[in-house]
Amino acid sequence: MKMKTTRSWVALVAILCPARTALAQAAAPREADSVSVSGVGKVMLTPDRASFSAGVQTLAASVQVALQENSARVTAIVAALRKLGLADKDIRTSQVSIYPQQDHQSGKQPRITGYQVSNTVTVTLAKPAEAGRFLQAVVDAGANTVSGVSFSVSDPARGRDQALQAAYADARSKAETLAKASGRSVGRALFISEGSAVMPPPRPMAYARGLEMQASVPVEPGEEELTFSVSVTFELK
Repeated sequence: MKMKTTRSWVALVAILCPARTALAQAAAPREADSVSVSGVGKVMLTPDRASFSAGVQTLAASVQVALQENSARVTAIVAALRKLGLADKDIRTSQVSIYPQQDHQSGKQPRITGYQVSNTVTVTLAKPAEAGRFLQAVVDAGANTVSGVSFSVSDPARGRDQALQAAYADARSKAETLAKASGRSVGRALFISEGSAVMPPPRPMAYARGLEMQASVPVEPGEEELTFSVSVTFELK
């Protein structure tokens, strides 16, 4: 009697196993029923930040004289920036250096002939349109090195929603093209992954040392292009 019961359970398991396997296969989505694509969306934003570096290089026979002259001119530059309303937090010393000037002659030890002192401050502006006025002010105050002007967008989220919507639309358009080529149609989105935003590097506008500037340096901030991407898996019908 026990032998017959055992055989019955074995037969029942043999019947149920294929059925469970078939149900699992039906529930799990097949790769052939979906298509994965990526989309890119772009948005143009007007920069709301500008920055530039201005400095002074002085040369004198002694380090004390070179440093004294340099400090006086840099102090005048900072005072000019403050006079225009710039806050202390927007003026940062970015580089200070003292280098001996040497005379090299064959067969002799190098001889120090003087010292070069350099001091550079980096200026950050919340109104890019005013960059020209500030540039002119530092030159008038004694700056003899200006490394350039760069414009940037401080908050890329300003254009995020618009760009993400465009990226999704781009992804769906690609999916529809692929689905049509295979004789199928696109259904709902099964999976969406946001990629990282791509911001362009600050655009430099270089000014050469010793450049004579006019009453106000012409500066145009233009626009910045921000790029967002998404990866989407769509159902195929």
